Amino acid sequence: MNKTEWEEKCLEYHVGGKTGTLLKKPCDTAEELSMAYTPGVAVPCLEIEKDVSLAYKYTNKGNLVAVVSDGTAVLGLGDIGHLAGKPVMEGKGVLFKKFADVDCVDIELNVKDTEDIIKVTAAIADSFGGINLEDIKAPKCFEIEDRLKEICSVPVFHDDQHGTAIISTAGLINALELSGKKAEDLKIVVVGAGAAGIACAKMYKNLGVKHISMIDSKGVIYKGRDGLNKYKEELAIQTDDRTLSDAMKGADMVLGLSGPGIITQDMVKSMSDNPIIYACANPTPEITPEEVLAVRNDVMMGTGRSDYPNQINNVLGFPFIFRGALDVRATKITENMKLAAAKALAALAKEPVPEYVKAAYPHRDDMEYGKDYIIPSPFDKRIAVFESYAVAKAAIEDGVATVENFDLKQYKKDLEKKFLS
Repeated sequence: MNKTEWEEKCLEYHVGGKTGTLLKKPCDTAEELSMAYTPGVAVPCLEIEKDVSLAYKYTNKGNLVAVVSDGTAVLGLGDIGHLAGKPVMEGKGVLFKKFADVDCVDIELNVKDTEDIIKVTAAIADSFGGINLEDIKAPKCFEIEDRLKEICSVPVFHDDQHGTAIISTAGLINALELSGKKAEDLKIVVVGAGAAGIACAKMYKNLGVKHISMIDSKGVIYKGRDGLNKYKEELAIQTDDRTLSDAMKGADMVLGLSGPGIITQDMVKSMSDNPIIYACANPTPEITPEEVLAVRNDVMMGTGRSDYPNQINNVLGFPFIFRGALDVRATKITENMKLAAAKALAALAKEPVPEYVKAAYPHRDDMEYGKDYIIPSPFDKRIAVFESYAVAKAAIEDGVATVENFDLKQYKKDLEKKFLS
């Protein structure tokens, strides 16, 4: 089959890969060569032998994240194999560096067994300041992350789970304020019970939501339903609803993490006043904003696409979560750190939008806090300050930061100088 012009352009863009090695120190003289390698390299080696924490000072560990994947759940492509997933993992490295100045190494594992992935990742973890698990299918991704968090002394974060949860929670916080509703009174429907859906439901519960209906390919996940794994069992509720249409009646919010066309206009009509609709299937949402607007105009809506308002884009989260975690040398990324990231994004959306951000959206004239702007743009450089600071502060509060006497006021100034000047 002939490739389109766009496909040819993408292939050309990826020739040679997207990442490489950047030398931070000169190696142009005999003396510099002797310091970079033998014999001078022995000096920091011996210092680290006496105190392993000095690896943060004398190596790149403190600004280095490993993106680890087995290629079993790649970006809408499914189980395509570890090497076929490598362009995606390199892409994560590009985003880490571009948005938060975090160095990254992508590691594609030629193993798929849960125990093998845990063993290999744990064995290499100390070389890095953090581990970003990526595109590992559910439900094994849950056990892998949970076990690695117990084993590793550096933060382990599965972005496919928590990224969507953090960004959508940021929008939910602002949607609650704009609608005058309270988290504990909401009825939320989550369509798709994979890694992201389950993580979102858990985070909404941490925000105070009590009623969440999870929908998988067989319908509503209700108590007593046969064939549920332990992760779905935890989210099963007592209800007479059996279909998505049943669950959507009177719902205050629906989160779509499934496929195109799953949500109908009749379902949207049946929702409560001022509902929230996140239709995140890509490239075609569960329902488009145009289809929603055709039946009601009181909806706060987001999608996974950049050409619609309120994009649920994980790049708003993971680079800056790791930036804050790395800077305080956190040993874990806690629930409080994730919620702090969401609250920081929600707060930023209320700030006046800079002109350089508006210039990136020439087709929009509505870029101010309101139902079409409850989530900030990925182009807003202030995210690096708001979110990284909030995550670092939460890490200190939770006792997982290992930098002693960390100066948060100076840290905020340093972030502003680095990313805003």
